[in-house]
Amino acid sequence: MSFPDLIHDLGLETGGLRGRLTANQPLSAVTWFRVGGPAQLLFQPADVEDLALFLSRLPREVPVLPIGLGSNLLVRDGGIPGVVIRLGARGFGTITRGEDGVSLHAGAAVPDKKLAEAAAEAGLGGFAFYAGIPGAIGGALRMNAGAHGAETREVVVSVEAVTRDGEIIRIPLEEMGYSYRHSQQPGDLIFTGAVFRGCPRAEAEIREEMAGVAAHREAAQPIREKTGGSTFKNPPGHSAWKLVDAAGCRGLQIGGARMSDMHCNFMINTGTATADDLERLGETVRARVLKHSGISLDWEIKRLGLPGPAGVIAPFLGTEATEEASNG
Repeated sequence: MSFPDLIHDLGLETGGLRGRLTANQPLSAVTWFRVGGPAQLLFQPADVEDLALFLSRLPREVPVLPIGLGSNLLVRDGGIPGVVIRLGARGFGTITRGEDGVSLHAGAAVPDKKLAEAAAEAGLGGFAFYAGIPGAIGGALRMNAGAHGAETREVVVSVEAVTRDGEIIRIPLEEMGYSYRHSQQPGDLIFTGAVFRGCPRAEAEIREEMAGVAAHREAAQPIREKTGGSTFKNPPGHSAWKLVDAAGCRGLQIGGARMSDMHCNFMINTGTATADDLERLGETVRARVLKHSGISLDWEIKRLGLPGPAGVIAPFLGTEATEEASNG
């Protein structure tokens, strides 16, 4: 499907913008699931000032959605109306060390693993957990990304962002409203970078910890598949994968979407999945877990956009509505 030309319809003033504007840009190529429809308008700004200028001109009623590396996104088959903002490495991908010797500034497009590497080279501890997170810093700031008992809020000092109206702001840690895999900042606020603080530590010790994180990920997660990372958040006092497994959903498949046999809290596009298949599978798993354990799982993967031809997928699909689901 395709959307109306937003630039033409709005009479949007593009003079002076240095970034790239693309109408009806397919997003399947930039998400790890490799599914989903187009962005009505994709903007890839040159730098912070370019982003601020664009947003200041964009009518307030047009929705804006920032995305990063696409590692934990499920873009629905109908695509995303409005403007999608994607920050690139050229304007948002640098890491610099602070004069105090214990802080690092990273742009929002910096991959989490790259920040872990930079911290190790600088002899700064506290960042090794990022070696096991496949996204970028912008997403980590948005959802308080964490792994191996550590979280973003433990190392971030302040966050830089651009508001929907084009104002460049700085947000101290205490105003981010962080909780488990969540921040309280509005969804159309675009994080552009952050200052982090670590603690001095021997590089050899840091690299040993990072190697352990990488080895665990390699052994326990289907990292070579088309996946989106952890599908569901861990409920308080429980592990999501154990609940999924106990409900008989390891290997459960709908269309081309399958719950991983290796780690059953990971959904996989086996090669032919649509976004509809993946979302339908996730909701079926949620229904079965609720029926088996009485616990309602919350999605950790971010589902975005409009439904495709199959229509809206109701939450908590019952097993009676999924005769096509199988474990083989």
